[in-house]
Amino acid sequence: MQTSQKHHSAAGLHMLYPQVYCSSQFQVIDNKNNNNSGFSDIPSKESFFTLESSTASAGGSLPSYSDSPSVSITSGPSPFSPQGSHSCISDLHPSPDNPLSSSSSSYEYDEAGFKSKIQELEVSLLSCDPKAEQDSGLSSKSWNWDELLALTPQLDLKEVLVEGARAVADGDFATAFGFIDVLEQMVSVSGSPVQRLGAYMAEGLRARLEGSGGNIYRALKCNEPTGRELMSYMGVLYEICPYWKFAYTSANAAILEAVAGESRVHVIDFQIAQGSQYMFLIQELAKRPGGPPLLRVTGVDDSQSRYARGGGLGLIGEKLLKMAESCGVPFEFHDAVMSGSQVQREHLGVEPGFAVVVNFPYVLHHMPDESVSVENHRDRLLHLIKSLSPRLVTLVEQESNTNTSPFLSRFVETLDYYTAMFESIDAARPRDDKQRISAEQQCVARDIVNMIACEESERVERHELLGKWRVRMMMAGFMSWPVSTSAAFAASEMLKGYDKNYKLGGSEGALYLFWKRRPMATCSAWKPNPNQIV
Repeated sequence: MQTSQKHHSAAGLHMLYPQVYCSSQFQVIDNKNNNNSGFSDIPSKESFFTLESSTASAGGSLPSYSDSPSVSITSGPSPFSPQGSHSCISDLHPSPDNPLSSSSSSYEYDEAGFKSKIQELEVSLLSCDPKAEQDSGLSSKSWNWDELLALTPQLDLKEVLVEGARAVADGDFATAFGFIDVLEQMVSVSGSPVQRLGAYMAEGLRARLEGSGGNIYRALKCNEPTGRELMSYMGVLYEICPYWKFAYTSANAAILEAVAGESRVHVIDFQIAQGSQYMFLIQELAKRPGGPPLLRVTGVDDSQSRYARGGGLGLIGEKLLKMAESCGVPFEFHDAVMSGSQVQREHLGVEPGFAVVVNFPYVLHHMPDESVSVENHRDRLLHLIKSLSPRLVTLVEQESNTNTSPFLSRFVETLDYYTAMFESIDAARPRDDKQRISAEQQCVARDIVNMIACEESERVERHELLGKWRVRMMMAGFMSWPVSTSAAFAASEMLKGYDKNYKLGGSEGALYLFWKRRPMATCSAWKPNPNQIV
């Protein structure tokens, strides 16, 4: 049966949320019911240790595993492979590139099972029509959309989402729009986690079909609410989810160790946001035996951050200066008002005599790489940082693979990752909480739409797994520097104020943040490799 004309309307799911901008935030770990060790019970593998089983002495290094065993459960190629050239969507399992991806919350799509269930439903509905029964496959000709809509309580939302994405990938637009109409009856921005996520993913599918993804992504940063209101939404996520606190806490601990004893310290931050991380760093430096060093902070900025903050980098400099004066820490602030892709050495205010540290908090995945542009700003920036001979580079990123994966694999990965994220948000606030609804609509939906609806230079949300970052960092001339147990301990202490399903773990010297068994974010540290010239 043919879909109705309403399938081609630009309305519908576009009205599910206001068009505003907010950068996505990410999560933190640990259990408020932990014992005195502060470490939580983490799922483990041979290539992965839990903080509970690791040495807890402050200042020691987390064990590094250089011989991670390759783990493969499925017979097909993994969508997490570094080449990212496969279209298989059922490989949400451990792989050499993602040994920690085994997850109780991971979504494993059963295409054959879904088709079988749908066909059974069709046969029962259309048995009075022999011709319809003969044609009861999955082609757009045989779908009775009105009757299928009546069956939505019996359908699995994730399976419908994936079938809609499959139709989009196959160029079967009639079927895709039909599934979107079905999805509109199954999703809700105030429903269960998967219903809320489904609303934004269905919006992404429609935007992809209509070619409006780029316009939506740009519009979401400039309309109402105002910057001040937007910051309140970001603050909600900051408080109810530990993703940003995980980044700040673990990176600060690594930075403090790297510059111990230095009299002049220069931190370059490529996503300084509100400057909150350095409020904490200043307080810790003030306690240093022998007195604090001179601290210089360079903040890299862009128009999106300026909008969300409600003002320029001068606001951050003033706030940090007041904090430094109150703590007795000598302080200088240098601004670089541009996106990371535009940064050159002369923009960073680097001077001789300073111990340089570079911080990349959830930002390097925004830099276009070789799959987007021959300029490859992602690798260019890393080579630039290497030329500064930094004492340390800290990298915090989402543990997700959406960069070079083909559309269908990327869609399933987005579904898996954000299901866990929405579950974690759901644990912190009631489902009818208006602040939570607004925070999800205005701080997460934008990124989801971008990953689903946009391609080439318009797709800026391009996450990579730590395995891929590791290869990229090493090719740029860096070597891994294990995150110490003092950093892990600080992160675990921070997590005690959050849901018990947040957990910490480590592998190959990096620190992982989990929601249940799903790795959500990683913190890794890097130093220039003196034996490698790039």
